[in-house]
Amino acid sequence: IKMKIKSVIGLLILSLFFCSCENFETKKISSETFVKDEIKSINWRDVDQYPIFKNCELVSNKEQQKSCFESTLSSYIYQSINSKETIVTTDLNETLTIDFIVDEKGKLMITSMIVDSLISTQIPLLEKNIKKVMDSIQPIAPAYKRGIPVKTSFQLPLEIKTVAN
Repeated sequence: IKMKIKSVIGLLILSLFFCSCENFETKKISSETFVKDEIKSINWRDVDQYPIFKNCELVSNKEQQKSCFESTLSSYIYQSINSKETIVTTDLNETLTIDFIVDEKGKLMITSMIVDSLISTQIPLLEKNIKKVMDSIQPIAPAYKRGIPVKTSFQLPLEIKTVAN
């Protein structure tokens, strides 16, 4: 029995000797390779947190954040438009589209506005008023990606419905 134990121990030591330490080492990758792989895995079309207005601070769900941001912005614009008395000669049921960005500091900037010619004719100051509103309101925080403030772009459709007097 002693001989069998010694031979088993001897075989074990011999097998460990033949197994090199390379099999037990982890492969090391350079930090540059790690960063490149990490950058490839990031979805650059999505953010971790959308820009936030004060009334949206407690919203934690990402889709609800986006919805709160867009509805708050729309509300500010509609309030501004409705506060100005405008007389139109034709019923309007049109949609205008505002393309804008929110930069890393939370500043809103319009990049383009698509306004139907009928809206421009009936409400000539509408574009100017929308730009004024967009310049005056700012979120309290920009969008974030991995804890870093980032620039985001949005497209906001606004329905313009009026009844002619």
